[in-house]
Formats: sequence, structure tokens, C-alpha cells
Amino acid sequence: MNKAISVLVIDDERNLVRSISFSLRDEGMLVSGAYTGNEGIEQAKILNPDVVLLDLGLPDISGIKVLVQLRAQNPDLPVIMISAHGDTRSAVKAVKEGAIDYITKPFDIEELILLIRRSTERIRMLREIRFLREKSTETGPLVGSSREMTALRDAIERVGQSSGKTVLITGPSGTGKALVARALHDVRFTDAPFIEVNCAALPEQLIEAELFGAERGAYTGANQRRAGLIDLADGGTLFLDEIGEIPLHLQAKLLSFLENRNYRPVGAGRERQANVFVVAATNCNLKANVEAGTFRADLFYRLNVLPVDIPGLSERDRDVTLLVTHFSELFARQEHCDPIELDDEVLGVLEKYDWPGNIRELKNLMERLTILYSGQRITVKMLPAEFDEGSHIAPVVKDDYREAVEDHERQLILDALKESDWRKGLAAEKLGISRHALKRRIQRLNLENGA
Repeated sequence: MNKAISVLVIDDERNLVRSISFSLRDEGMLVSGAYTGNEGIEQAKILNPDVVLLDLGLPDISGIKVLVQLRAQNPDLPVIMISAHGDTRSAVKAVKEGAIDYITKPFDIEELILLIRRSTERIRMLREIRFLREKSTETGPLVGSSREMTALRDAIERVGQSSGKTVLITGPSGTGKALVARALHDVRFTDAPFIEVNCAALPEQLIEAELFGAERGAYTGANQRRAGLIDLADGGTLFLDEIGEIPLHLQAKLLSFLENRNYRPVGAGRERQANVFVVAATNCNLKANVEAGTFRADLFYRLNVLPVDIPGLSERDRDVTLLVTHFSELFARQEHCDPIELDDEVLGVLEKYDWPGNIRELKNLMERLTILYSGQRITVKMLPAEFDEGSHIAPVVKDDYREAVEDHERQLILDALKESDWRKGLAAEKLGISRHALKRRIQRLNLENGA
């Protein structure tokens, strides 16, 4: 159950405070009132409200001074200013001082309710983004001294500093596309939102509302306005991972947004605009999808203006030792133990291994070894069975790599379906993806008839 929004109304007009309180309580909000600036400041300290409605004209001190003190107490507190008719200049000044918005008397109560909900949602998302940034453990910077990694870093720097608005990251699964997307964002921005969405993980019927947002009543269950991911990414980066999984019917709307950055939330009467740097990523062959009719050609060419391709780990084997060192130190810190040490024979085995799971597979191996053998010297006997000599996957010619990845994906899906007696829900659970994502993969790989 969602926590009720708590609102503090600071206004010397008692009838107005009473009227606002009745209306907001009908919406399930918790409301308190204060009739002077000093009383409002003290109430805010005690109540710690989710949002404050603050009148500009108070009898003891100005609303601007109250705003400054409220912001000093809690910089994240959303304050909506209430201004008298014709006093727009003071309201604008208040916004410059940190108010999140303003509303002019006389106002429509529905407009005020929408403003409160939008303000609290925006602050909630900003806090969540900040929290995720602070708690996230870096899975690994762009480690490597190989020619391929040097070229990748140069490409990130050039693309990130350019005026281009759309980037397409390609590469095999497990190579760190999310990390490259974040690196592109960091080159371009110093303090802006980075919103990531896995297109394969979203239920097909909700993808449009998730991306573009939805107005109240736009569909069954839409009890309030929903901010879309595009709206949340405004002024920063929207990272669309697994872009190849976007349903065909929604691709036209995404293309329209990429053309002019205009979009229309579900159920909205007019378009909105967002200044967003769009980074898309895929491990599938979008050209092949275009030929198969599952991906729009015009969308592919719009996305592919600034391509960034990430090499597989098998193409940069000289970086394996650097990555091993990085991950051994990372997981030692995480597990609060001494780092493991790999002898020369083990390093030789790892450098010759073909790494079908790329950096993700290497990272998982180092985490496993750290947990099982913390602080020890790792020998070949401690490695999992797949690293036995002769068990390596045969090398794949680079031109055939995409096809090999699709063959591997096709076999994994077939195995999961067979083990689940062709029950797609159970197979999707085994694969760790949503049922909708599995359905789209089955269609893309032509597995409808179990071929």
C-alpha cells in the first residue's frame, strides 16, 4: 500500500486552508495548516511533510524568506508557492529560489492536486536516482590496454562530446553495453538523470505507458497520472537496452520521438517535448531483423547514426589479466577478505579460453573463486569444468559471430521449452526473462513451430 502524501499548507487565510484541507483529504492526503511564516517553519521541522503549499503574502515574514529557511532545513522538500492574482513576478522569483512550482489564486483544486502529485513523484524519482548512484557497486570501468579497448574509449570520448542525440551500441551479450552507455553519459553530462530501461523486461501492453507516460484514466488501473521514463530522463540520458525487443507497433512512435523529441503520453490531448540523449543497445543483428520484417528499417537507420561497437572478450585476450586483477580486488572488497591470486598456468588457461559469456562470464568466475577460495592462490584444479583443456568452444570467425550468438540463443530457448513441456511461462522463468520477451524471441528466431 502506498504511503499517503503529507501536505503542510502555510497561508493566513483560514477559510482557504480549511477548503484546501477538505479537498486534499478527500484524495487520501494528510494535511496540516499553519497561519504564519514562523509557525510554518516550526511545523515543517516537526512534521517533515512531503510537500508544502506556501503563500507569498504572510503577515509576519515574506513567503520568500520562509522558502529560503525551509530549503535550508530540507533541500529536497518540494515547495509550491501560492501567489495572488497579478503577482507572477514574485512567484517566478520564488521558483528561482528553489520552489518547485507556483499556482495563482483563485485556482482549480484539481490543478492543485495534479501539481502536488507531480511534485512528489518528481522528488521521489530524483531521490531514487541519487540513492541508486550512491549504492551502486561499479561492475568494472572500461578496463583494458588492448588496441580494441583504446579504440572504444576514443569512440566514447568523440561521440560523448559531439552534438549527436542518438547512439546505437552493438556487441555480443555480456560485453558491458550498460557500462559504455553510462560512460557516454558521463562524458556529456556532469549532473543529469541517467534512466535505464530493459525493453525485453517490460510487459508488451505496458511498454508505451512506461516510456511515454499516461494520463489518469488512460487505461484500466491508471488511477493517477504516470510520469514516463522519457519525462524522467529530460535533460539527461535515456538508455534503451535490448532495443531489438521493442514491439513492431510501438516502433513508429519511438521513431517519431527520435525525429523531433516530441511525444504524447497515453491518453493525453497534446504533445510534450523532452531534451533527451538517447542511447540504445542490442546484441542482436538489427539488419537481419529488418530483413525479417520484425524491425523497422527507418528506425534502424535513425538509431544507427552514431554506432559504437563493443568487441567480444575473445577479441581482446590481452586484457584478460587486467580484468582478472580488477575483479579479484573488487570482490575482495565486497566480501571483506584478502584477494585471490592466480598462478601463471591459470592465467594462461583464461587467456586461451573463448569466453562465450564475455566479461560477464569472467566477472562471475572471479566472484565464485573469491567466495570459495578467499585469499588463496588459485590453481587449474580449482577452475570449473568448462575450463578443462579441450573443452573450449571452437573459435568463431568475426563475420559469423552474430549468427553464432543467435544459434546459441536459439538452442537455449529450445532447451528451456523442452524442459518445460513447451509451457512458455515456465520456460521464461528458467531463462530469467519475461514471458513477453520470450514470445518476441520465439518470433524473431522462427521457433513458432518448434524448429
